[in-house]
Amino acid sequence: MAGLRMGEGILRRKPIEHIEGTEGEDEQLERSLGLVHLTAIGVGGIIGAGIFTLAGTVANGTAGPAVLLSFLIAGVASAAAALSYAEFAGLIPKAGSAYTYGYAVLGEFAGWFIGWDLLLEYTAIVAVVAIGISGYFSFLIEDMGAHLPAWMLGAPGTGPGHRIDLFAAALCLLIAWLLNLGMRSAARFETFIVALKVLVVLLVIGVGIFHIDTGNYHPFFPFGVSGAFTGAATVFFAVFGYDAMSTAAEESRDAQKHMPKAIVLSLIIAMVLYVAACLVLTGMQNYKDIDKESGFSSAFKAVGLSGLADVIAVGAIIGILTVMFTFMLGVTRVWFAMSRDGLLPKWFAKTHPTRHVPTRVTWLVGAASAAIAGLLPIAEVAELTNIGILLAFVVVCAAVIVLRYRHPELPRGFRTPWMPFVPALGIVFSIWLITFLQWQTWVRFVVWFLIGCAIYFGYSYRRSELAKR
Repeated sequence: MAGLRMGEGILRRKPIEHIEGTEGEDEQLERSLGLVHLTAIGVGGIIGAGIFTLAGTVANGTAGPAVLLSFLIAGVASAAAALSYAEFAGLIPKAGSAYTYGYAVLGEFAGWFIGWDLLLEYTAIVAVVAIGISGYFSFLIEDMGAHLPAWMLGAPGTGPGHRIDLFAAALCLLIAWLLNLGMRSAARFETFIVALKVLVVLLVIGVGIFHIDTGNYHPFFPFGVSGAFTGAATVFFAVFGYDAMSTAAEESRDAQKHMPKAIVLSLIIAMVLYVAACLVLTGMQNYKDIDKESGFSSAFKAVGLSGLADVIAVGAIIGILTVMFTFMLGVTRVWFAMSRDGLLPKWFAKTHPTRHVPTRVTWLVGAASAAIAGLLPIAEVAELTNIGILLAFVVVCAAVIVLRYRHPELPRGFRTPWMPFVPALGIVFSIWLITFLQWQTWVRFVVWFLIGCAIYFGYSYRRSELAKR
């Protein structure tokens, strides 16, 4: 009987029709975001490290010129999941994204599993992006003839005398401070910076296209066709961001209408710019010569455009900040939602009395991401970011199929087309990409999952709001 009750407990679901209006006065977020702000947050989360850092890294050591296909493969999988997210975002306009969707459709343990997973994944993404910005910062400083102390330029083991990536750690704390100013002010800043970033990317494409040597595209598959697929698994986190943006549904003025549009628009804009940028980068330089940390800056410097290289480095530093903003926003809202549901201590679910943002959680995430960014190499941190997001996509795509057939009568502001083919495609692609990840990634994931299980069965199972009811 105890086992039966346990099984029923982990499968208990949040009733969708009662999700709205269940939070206390000090657990509410302010609805202040419109379509432009939401789309900017989505674009800000997608475009960043993928163009300015990972494109060069994957082209140099994994895929060569086929990095273009790596982004396209990842984009197809991401698009199938994006359409599933769009349906849920219009149906369940609450903080938490995949965590909330999984909780409402598949049950409490499934929701916990994804929420716990995203806490690590999103925090790691903030850290890896901060490290990427730090690489461009170092390039810019050295190009200006200045030299900084070696101890502050990288994590231990990344170079002679390196002790901490001080700039990366400081950036994490800066974003935490920005988010704590309030959603309205933070979103305006994000929208402005995203506009600057898109202009820099267009500048890169517009100028770089005149310096393409088609000979650099041969061989197109220097690491074999499998290199393109391995690259897709690596760059996958560069083609999502809309999922983190969907965690802000509760802060949208008209989530049912605007969230689905923002998700689709942000992915379309990002993929067009990614494809064009990859063509320019691998056409300007042979893949063997592309700098892994500051690809575009070094490429323009190699063709005699040092001044533009500095502009790109500045643009990269400013632009990639938006990725950190989006994913730190995402992890804080997931943590906030889990705490409000009682799966984590309620202390974390309290919002600021005037700014209406989860201040406590935001500062904790800022400190954690700063520690990771400052003390771990970029390769190790990047490996933490993909498996959890892919599993979240599997859960969301499966949940949208289940809910469509379980409750077809629910009002949906957006309906995923070609049901169930599109979400099934998202499931297949996500599982396929998971198989390309390194075994070390699985080990880290399993350890994090076991820690999560211990917390869930030791604390969350009996203290969740549904358990109390």
